[in-house]
Amino acid sequence: MITIDANGKTLGRVASAAAKALLGKHSASFAKNLVADEKVSIINASKVKISGAKEGDKTYVRYSGYPGGQKEESYAMLTARRGQEEAIRRAVLGMLPKNRLQAKRIKNLTIEK
Repeated sequence: MITIDANGKTLGRVASAAAKALLGKHSASFAKNLVADEKVSIINASKVKISGAKEGDKTYVRYSGYPGGQKEESYAMLTARRGQEEAIRRAVLGMLPKNRLQAKRIKNLTIEK
């Protein structure tokens, strides 16, 4: 179990540390085709820092697949709706390889307020 304290750290630094641990890069038995059996826990997620004007400028985009189904929301709107945990989860998910193991790896991540 790896614990990452997000208190006072920036969003990207916390997410990259978590993604690296979820991939198993810290382990001597690293294999890119296997899911590391290491659980990662991020604590103090509500105290993560975001720099500059990103609170209003950073956007998250999702697309339903239908015409006119693309939706955008700012970082502030996302954290108001789903909490800081969702912003961290999306940042970590974006740093993991886009393959069949991505969903299995993200299940090893827990985020606590």
